[in-house]
Amino acid sequence: MKNPLPPLNAVRAFAVAARHQSFSLAAEELHVSHSAVSRHVKLLEEHLGVLLFERRVRQSLLTPAGQRFYQQVSAGLGQIADAAAELRQQAARPTIKINVRPSFALLWLTPRLADFAAQHPHIDAQVVTQTQSPDPAREDFDIVIRRGRDDWAPALEAHALFEDELVLVAAPGLIERLPLANLAGLSAHTLLTVRARREDWHHWAMHFEQSQSTTQVIRQFDYMHRVLEAAVAGEGLALCPTTLLGTHLSSGRLICPLPDLRMPLPRYYYGVAPQASAYSNVFIEWLHKQRP
Repeated sequence: MKNPLPPLNAVRAFAVAARHQSFSLAAEELHVSHSAVSRHVKLLEEHLGVLLFERRVRQSLLTPAGQRFYQQVSAGLGQIADAAAELRQQAARPTIKINVRPSFALLWLTPRLADFAAQHPHIDAQVVTQTQSPDPAREDFDIVIRRGRDDWAPALEAHALFEDELVLVAAPGLIERLPLANLAGLSAHTLLTVRARREDWHHWAMHFEQSQSTTQVIRQFDYMHRVLEAAVAGEGLALCPTTLLGTHLSSGRLICPLPDLRMPLPRYYYGVAPQASAYSNVFIEWLHKQRP
C-alpha cells in the first residue's frame, strides 16, 4: 500500500519555494543547491501525480493545484511549528527572580544558591539586586526579601523570615595592636560603616548607654561587603548584621571582640509578587530551611 504521506523533506522544500516563487531563493534559505530543491519538488509532484509549479526562466509560478496545496501545507507546517514551540517552552527551565539588596545578594543569598540548584536543578533561580524596595506594578520579579517592612509596595504581603542582630567585628591583628575590652575603647579606633547606615554607630552607642565621641573617625562605604573587606584588612572596626557575616567568623578572618554586645535589628521579611511563578513556593520552602 502506498504511503499516503508525501516525503516530508520534499514538502518543506516545496513550501519554501512556493513562498519565494523561486527555487534559487528557496535553496539559499534551506542551505542546499538549486538542483536539490528542484529534485524535491519533482519527487513531490510524482508522488501527488500533479504539476505544482510552472517552470519559467527566472521564476517558478504555482499552478492552481500548487496554490491549493501550498495553502494547506503552509497551515499544517505552521501548526507543527507552534506545537514544537509550545513543547520547547514547557521543557525549558522555569525561572524564579528574587529581588534583594546588593549586599544581601553577595553575602547571604548567592553563597546558598548552589544548595538550591542541587536540590532543584530544573528551576533557574535568578538574583536581581536593587537598593530600593521594588513594586510589582513596575518591576519584574517573583520574590522580594528585605529587612523590615516600612516601605513595601501595597500589593506585597510581608511574611516574617528570620531575625538579625548587629555585632561588632574586627580583624584579629587589629585587636592585637589595639586591644578592645569595652565600649570605652572605641575612641582609639577608626569606625567603618555603610553610607546608608551611617547612624548605626550612634544607635549602637545609645543602645548600650555609651556616649560617642564627636571627633570619632568614621569611614563610609557604599556597600556592606566593602565594609567587611576594609575590616578584614585591619582598617577599623565594623558593625555588621550577623546574617551578612557569612564565613568571616568561622574562617577567623574576623572576630567579635565584644561578643556579648548584640543589638537587635528589624527582622527580614519576604513577599511574593501577585504575578509570581508557580515555582515560587518551591523557593520559599527552601528559604525557610535556611534560617539561622
